[in-house]
Amino acid sequence: MAPVGGPSRRTVLASGAGVLGALLTGCFSAPGAPAPRPTGTQVLRYGPHPAQFAELTRPDGASRGTVVVLHGGFWLAAYDISLGRPLASDLVRRGWTVLDVEYRRVGDGGGFPATLDDVSAALDLLAADGRTPPDPLVTLGHSAGGQLAVWAAARRRLPRWRSAAVVPTHVVSQAGVLDLRTADAEDLGAGAVRDLLGGSPDEVPDAFAAADPLGQVPLEVPVWCVHGTDDGTVPLAQSRTYVDAARAAGAQATLVEVAGDHLDQVDTGSAAWARTLEVLDAVAPRGG
Repeated sequence: MAPVGGPSRRTVLASGAGVLGALLTGCFSAPGAPAPRPTGTQVLRYGPHPAQFAELTRPDGASRGTVVVLHGGFWLAAYDISLGRPLASDLVRRGWTVLDVEYRRVGDGGGFPATLDDVSAALDLLAADGRTPPDPLVTLGHSAGGQLAVWAAARRRLPRWRSAAVVPTHVVSQAGVLDLRTADAEDLGAGAVRDLLGGSPDEVPDAFAAADPLGQVPLEVPVWCVHGTDDGTVPLAQSRTYVDAARAAGAQATLVEVAGDHLDQVDTGSAAWARTLEVLDAVAPRGG
């Protein structure tokens, strides 16, 4: 399958110098030249910090629904919204309205709870100024963005985010970090979970309780966990554990195992990305 919708995320990542790639087990490369915004993108701000913005792009013609893209990079400031732009371009081309979200990350004002505050506020942009986002509304996140995508569907249970206006109707996690306690114990991302939450589970139990998707099951919306069988950055067990727990609790959750590694999930020319598109087609069939 040939790449579509501009340069793939793998191409963008591979163009970097690889400084942080060595830190993050070699599967990420430091970003190179940022991918361009999709044509016709509207930049929406939700706060004064330079990272508090999102990029809204609408398709030509009727929309199939809304996809909120949440980029990964272990919540680190070195990885930014440009990683989601190839996905946004491809999804818009396929008829989706897309909100590609930037948020404060560790090293740039982020961490707990700021990063979660930003994701919640960015989603609520879809209801600001009388907007009505096209349904269905899917949060789609890769790696650390998978944690954010699943968390967003549960956030109104938590006192701090109880007034959130926009809640997804469906969630797709791509190689998501969905079991934060195990991710911390296994030192995924060289301490990324502790950097995000401010300490260990014993030191900051409230932060782990609020941020950990595994601790929020069951969700009221369906969740698909797309994960590569050869992923050496975020183990397949992260998705399998989440899906098993969610289904045992009565939730609708599906594990979609695909061939490939961590970055295949968000390479728009890969078979793994094609499987994610199949999930989205099931949510909102073309012409449906």
